[in-house]
Amino acid sequence: MESKKSAIRQQADEIKPYQCKNLIVVLENPMDPKNIGSVIRNVNALGAEKIYIVDSGKTLPDEWEKIRERKTIYKVSVSASKWTFVKRFDSTEQCLEHLKKKRFTSIVTSPHVKGKDNFILHETNYTHPKLAVWFGNESRGISDLAVESSDFCVSIPMFGMIESLNLATTTGIVLYEITKQRRAYQAKYKRANRGPKA
Repeated sequence: MESKKSAIRQQADEIKPYQCKNLIVVLENPMDPKNIGSVIRNVNALGAEKIYIVDSGKTLPDEWEKIRERKTIYKVSVSASKWTFVKRFDSTEQCLEHLKKKRFTSIVTSPHVKGKDNFILHETNYTHPKLAVWFGNESRGISDLAVESSDFCVSIPMFGMIESLNLATTTGIVLYEITKQRRAYQAKYKRANRGPKA
């Protein structure tokens, strides 16, 4: 048992430098628990720090431990829910207020142009000190309130007859680009702080 614990601890130590600090993924009123599980898996695999869920219908429990134990979420996340911090909010307003208080920059994702500033996914910078990335509901998309409260909107370029991707695919693509940039920035910053070798 002790060797199993130490193996898990060793793995946790090995991945720690690659985790993206102060990167939060926000799901706004997701409908399907399976999608929540898939997103948690992406968040964990790609090294984002936390996931916030706006759950206006109050379908999820308040406590993180109880959310993690939901069979559908746990199974689809391939146990990533065990290792990922999840926090739920009753409303978009409540989540935005919390992020504002913690001084996070919020950005929204949409297949369509929304908000004041709009960027193609790979054509902008995501190295803000504290960043929250919002993903909308599977059928309605992101809310007007989230768009109005965000700093900018990003979209994945689409080239087919269908101009949308499912939630798990969207979060995977968007987070890959964002975490890639943030890891490169963190590594560069760490090297700069180390200073020249004596």
